[in-house]
Amino acid sequence: MPELSLFNDAQLKKDGRYSSWMAALSALPSVEPGWMIDDGVVCAGKPADDFDLFEKTLKGLMPWRKGPWCLAGVKIDSEWRSDFKWARIKPHLELDNRHILDVGAGNGYFGWQLLAAGARSVTACDPTTLFVMQHQLISKLARDDRHALWAARLEDLPHSLGPFDLVLSMGVLSHRRYLEGHHIAHLGFLYRKLIPGGDLLLETLVVPPEFASRLANGDEVLIPKERYARMRNVYALPTIDTLVSWLAEVGFADIRVADVTATTTEEQRSTAWMPHQSLIDGLSSDDGTLTIEGYPRPMRAIVLARRRTSVN
Repeated sequence: MPELSLFNDAQLKKDGRYSSWMAALSALPSVEPGWMIDDGVVCAGKPADDFDLFEKTLKGLMPWRKGPWCLAGVKIDSEWRSDFKWARIKPHLELDNRHILDVGAGNGYFGWQLLAAGARSVTACDPTTLFVMQHQLISKLARDDRHALWAARLEDLPHSLGPFDLVLSMGVLSHRRYLEGHHIAHLGFLYRKLIPGGDLLLETLVVPPEFASRLANGDEVLIPKERYARMRNVYALPTIDTLVSWLAEVGFADIRVADVTATTTEEQRSTAWMPHQSLIDGLSSDDGTLTIEGYPRPMRAIVLARRRTSVN
């Protein structure tokens, strides 16, 4: 598997906290490495003798968005109960001995679940410096080189990386600028990272079917004016039918919707490890089916598709 040189990555060093994070990681005492999954919690590293130092370092890497974790004995209750999403997607994945790409991976939580479930290797990518630092710490504790995280966006990955048997894109598509056509470009990049006959699992925000008739001018895409559930960077929510049509437009076949689930405040919430605003702050206090802006509350679809083995 190709290695990522994080220490020379100019993009990471643009973050003013990079040097302090690296110093904290370098100062951590050694612990006996290893990892396992316990009831959805990814556990890495044996409990540390200097528990307080590890806890202080982990708190210095807040906020923790994806999880839950137990790192060197320190329990991290992340904003997202990512094990909930894992329970929804796992039944639909063929993993044995497969090389997998996880796009927009955050700190890499799902990569460890994929490996534990039989994947041969997981290559992940995410451009956010904090998430890369979190993954570096976890990898140091786990000591398993089958899981690599690139500090990059999907479109900036080396062309030589891949192709892969399975590609996951979860929670990324709605952050691509719809009016500039970046949503189709994203799907095209996913397609080209797959081997012929390879599988895609796409998870993204969608418009609930009962809300589709309220979209302006009969459009099949909700375009938030400024924010969606207080988030600035949500550019488009398609109907499920439109999402399927986008995948077909790019060339995917065997498209099927595996799951549609509303995000709950049990799955996404503020915690001591992510003490900022979360889902509850983006929902209407008068109508729990709507966001604070009056849009339908977050609902996420899981769609499976396959790269064609040949051109018809």
